[in-house]
Amino acid sequence: MAVAKDLREVCQFGNLMEVGKKMSGADILIKSLECEGVDTIFGYPGGAVLNIYDAIYRCKKIKHILTRHEQGLIHAADGYARSTGKPGVCIATSGPGATNLVTGIATAYMDSVPLVIITGQVAVSYIGKDSFQEADITGITLPITKYSYLVKDVRDLARYVREAFHLATTGRPGPVLIDLPKDVTYAETEFFYPPEIDLPGYKLKPNGIEKEVEKASEMLKEAQRPVIIAGGGVVNSGAHEELLALAEKLQIPVSTTLMGKGSFPENHPLYLGMPGMHGTAYANYAISDCDLLLAVGMRFDDRVTGNVKTFAKDAKVIHIDIDAAEINKNIHVDLSIVSDAKNALEKLLGLVNEKDNRRWLDKIEYWKKEYPLKYCKDSTRIKPQYILEKINEVTAGDAYFVTDTGQHQMWAAQYLKCVRPRSFMTSGGLGTMGYGFPAAMGVQIAHPEAKVVTIVGDGGFQMNSQELATAVHYNLPLTICIFNNGYLGMVRQWQDLFLDKRYSHTEISQPDFVKLAESYGAVGMRVEKPEDVKKTLEKAMETPRPVVIDFLIEQEENVFPMVPAGGSIDKMLGR
Repeated sequence: MAVAKDLREVCQFGNLMEVGKKMSGADILIKSLECEGVDTIFGYPGGAVLNIYDAIYRCKKIKHILTRHEQGLIHAADGYARSTGKPGVCIATSGPGATNLVTGIATAYMDSVPLVIITGQVAVSYIGKDSFQEADITGITLPITKYSYLVKDVRDLARYVREAFHLATTGRPGPVLIDLPKDVTYAETEFFYPPEIDLPGYKLKPNGIEKEVEKASEMLKEAQRPVIIAGGGVVNSGAHEELLALAEKLQIPVSTTLMGKGSFPENHPLYLGMPGMHGTAYANYAISDCDLLLAVGMRFDDRVTGNVKTFAKDAKVIHIDIDAAEINKNIHVDLSIVSDAKNALEKLLGLVNEKDNRRWLDKIEYWKKEYPLKYCKDSTRIKPQYILEKINEVTAGDAYFVTDTGQHQMWAAQYLKCVRPRSFMTSGGLGTMGYGFPAAMGVQIAHPEAKVVTIVGDGGFQMNSQELATAVHYNLPLTICIFNNGYLGMVRQWQDLFLDKRYSHTEISQPDFVKLAESYGAVGMRVEKPEDVKKTLEKAMETPRPVVIDFLIEQEENVFPMVPAGGSIDKMLGR
C-alpha cells in the first residue's frame, strides 16, 4: 500500500490497477509517458517503432501529432516546450528517422529546451552489424544531449523514462534521448513506475549561496551605473516577477538577450532592448559605460559580447547561472552565484533597499532619444520593421511570436513588444533555418485558443514548408508571415557590407507562396503595398485556418544597428 500511495503522486494519469501487470515494452513506454502527465507526442512512424505505434493506437489519453518530416516534429516539440515550460516529447524510427532529428536536438541543446526524444533502433542482436536502417544515434548525439539511454532490457525501460524526464527538466534543462530497440518493444515484464530515482552522478548544487548573495547586494548598493542583462535562464526558472521587482526597487535598467526576450516587460521605462550585434545602441552604450553588470541566466554569447576585451570593460561583473560550467567561460567575473535565477533573485530582493539612480537613468534617456531604432518610413516599398509595428498594433502584445533565423529574426527581436515570458520563441544558439514554422505549430497545439504568429524568411520557410499539410490537417489557425525579399537576407547583408556587394548564391527563387498555401488547403494572401499590411494581418488573424501572408518587402533592407563580428559593441554600423 505504501508503494501505491507513492505512485499516486507520480502517476498523475496512470491506472494504479495496471501496476504489476505484465506488459510489452511498447505499452510500458506509453504508460510511463502517461505517468509523467504527457498529453501530446509529436511523431513519425516507421518499422522499428511499429509496436510503439500500435500502443499509441490503443492509448486514449495522449494526443499524437503526425508531421510530414522528422525535423518538423522535433521543432514542433521544441515550440511546445518553450511556450509551456513542460518537456516536449517526440518519436521517430531508427536510422534516417533518428538522424533527421539531429538538427532539432542541437537547437534545443543550445537553447536549454527540455525534450524527451524516443528513437527506434534495430533489435539488440543486430546492433553494430550495419543492419538495415541502423544508426548509432546515441553516439551521434552525444555532444548535443544531456544524456542518452540505449535500452537493452525491457525491465529498465520504465526507470529510464522516469530518469529522462527528471534529467530534461532539472538543473539546466535540455534534451534527453531514449533509443529503444525493436525487440525490447515486444518483450514483456511487469509494469512498475518508480516513485523515486537515485542518480549518484547527477547531484544538483545545494542552494547555499547566502554569502555570495550578500556580497552581490553590497556591490549593487555601491554601484552608480548598474545594468542588468537577463537571459533565457530567467524564463526557464520563472524569475520574471523577481527580476521586475529588483529592477524597480533599485532603479536598474534591464537589457534582455534574444533568449531572454519577454522576461522583462518591453513597455517598461527601464527596458533597454536587446544587447550585442543587433542590439539597440542605448543598450550597448549602457553596457559599455556601466560600473556594475548583473548577468542573470545568460551565458555571454559572442553575439552579445562582441570583443570580450572591451565588453563592459570598466564594470564589476556578477554572474548568476545554474550551470557552473558557464562561469568565467567567456567573460571573467568578479562574483559568481551558481543558482537557479529565481532562487538567487528572491534572496537578493530580501537584502537590498530602494535606491535612486536618476543621474544614470537620465543619461540612458538621452541615448534613447539620440539613438532610437529607426528606418526610412517614406518608402513606397514595404519595410519589414513596419510590418512588425503593425503586428504589435493588431495583437496588442497578446500573442505568441515564433521566428525563423535571419534578418527577420533580428527585426522581430528589435521591434516586437513582448510583455510576458514564453511569448517569443526562436533558435538563438544554433540559428536554425527551418525552425520557425514547425515550432509555431507546436506552440499553437499547446495553446489552441491563442494567437500564434510566426515570422519567417522566404529561404527558411522553404526548408520545412511541407508542414503546411500538418497545419491544415489539424486546422491550426496560425498566421505565417513570410518576409519575402528574394534573398538569403542576412548572408546577403554581410556580402553587402563586407564583400563589396558580391552576392554569391544568395539570390534565391521561390514558388508562388499563395498558390503553395492554397495547394495544401491553407489560405494564401499577398501584400505588396504598405497601406495593405494592417488590414491583411487583421483578416488573417480572424481566419480560423492556417494563413500564409507573402509580404514583398524591400529587397536590400539591412538590419541596423550592427556590430561587425568581433568588434566592440559600442562601435556600431548604422547607429
